Amino acid sequence: MSILVTPQTRLLVQGITGAFGARHAQLSIDYGTQVVAGVTPGKGGQIFEHRGVKVPIFDTVAEAVRETQATASAVFVPPPFAADAILEGVDAQLDLVVAITEGIPVNDMVKVKRAMQGLSTRLIGPNCPGIVTPGEGKDSHGGCRIGIAPGYIHKRGNIGVVSRSGTLTYEAVYQLTSRGVGQSTCVGIGGDRSTEHPISTSSSCSWPIQIRTASS
Repeated sequence: MSILVTPQTRLLVQGITGAFGARHAQLSIDYGTQVVAGVTPGKGGQIFEHRGVKVPIFDTVAEAVRETQATASAVFVPPPFAADAILEGVDAQLDLVVAITEGIPVNDMVKVKRAMQGLSTRLIGPNCPGIVTPGEGKDSHGGCRIGIAPGYIHKRGNIGVVSRSGTLTYEAVYQLTSRGVGQSTCVGIGGDRSTEHPISTSSSCSWPIQIRTASS
C-alpha cells in the first residue's frame, strides 16, 4: 500500500532548466513518472523535452497547476530562493512539495512551517533524496519517482522505508530488493535541521516499516 504518491501523481519540477533539476526530471520521466510541468521564472513558454515527452515550462507554480493539474512538486532551487519556491507550491494548494535543496537557512524554514500551519500541503525535506513508489516489472518502471533516488534499485512490495539519511535510504531499499521483498513507498525525510520533522535532528537512521492492508 503506497503513501503520498502513486503512478497517477502529476509532478511539476521547480528549477527544471537548471542542470541538476533537468537531469533528475529526465530520470523521473525515464522511470515512468508523470512529469507534467516545469517552473522557472522568466522562461515560461519554453518546452523541456526528453525522449519524446514534452514538458511545458511556466513562470509560476500557480500557472503550472492551473494549466496541467499538477499535484506535487520537486524543488531544485538554490538555497536563498528555495523557501519561496516551497511556499509557491503551498499557495497553489499542491498535495505534496518535495524540497531537494540542501542548506536552506533555518530561519527561512521556520517561516515556511508557520505559513503551512493549518493547510493541506505536505512537505518532505529539505535536503532530502525524495520519495519513490515503485512500479511493476524490471527496474520497477511505471511508478512515481520524485527527487534524486536511483529508481532502478526499487522493487514493488509491501514494506515502507523511512530515513533521514539519503545513503541509508538507498542501502535499506537495495537490501530489501536483493532479498526479493520490495517496497511500497520509500521516503527520505531530509538531513537538514528542520522544524517540519520532529526526528530530523536525531542521528541518521532508517526504518523499514511493515504496511498491512485489510487483505494481508
